[in-house]
Amino acid sequence: MMNEKHRAVYNYIKQCADEGVAPTVREICEELDIKSTSTAQRYVEALENEGLIEKAGNKNRTIRLAGPVATRIPVVGKVTAGQPITAIEDITDYINVQIDRRTTRPLFALNIEGESMINAGILDGDIVIVEKTSTVRNGEIAICLVDGEDATCKRFYKEDGHYRLQPENDSMAPIIVNDCEILGRVITVIRYL
Repeated sequence: MMNEKHRAVYNYIKQCADEGVAPTVREICEELDIKSTSTAQRYVEALENEGLIEKAGNKNRTIRLAGPVATRIPVVGKVTAGQPITAIEDITDYINVQIDRRTTRPLFALNIEGESMINAGILDGDIVIVEKTSTVRNGEIAICLVDGEDATCKRFYKEDGHYRLQPENDSMAPIIVNDCEILGRVITVIRYL
């Protein structure tokens, strides 16, 4: 049963989840003026026992709301699914999305322009939800920054001395580059009819 302090801790965790970041126990202490991390930890454990939140062990930033939760994600512009275009990184909007995938990394959204990823089900006009990370596995769909300013959505492959950014469209050739920066991994596609 939640008392006022449990509710405050839960609401702060929810606020952080809406912003796409998992709080640490120390941040909970600071935000809610709790003097001891062990006291805050007890509140967190009580919420976990009630099934309201989940944790992944004793690691930092693994506290999250239980089950699929609507998360407020910033839309930070557009990215091409075609030839790379200049990356636009201004927040243009926010969307609320239910994310089933368990992640503690920040999320952001991008509008897709182009048709190079149609065989992967990513169409012109779709919105992709991206988990911010600087590393992905070969074959994962990533948002990559080419030449320090041009962003594209492609399957990522690290090969002998170069990177292959592979479109999912049989009529398009891969982009081969010596250097690229990974901005994130695509985890969800949203399409409005």
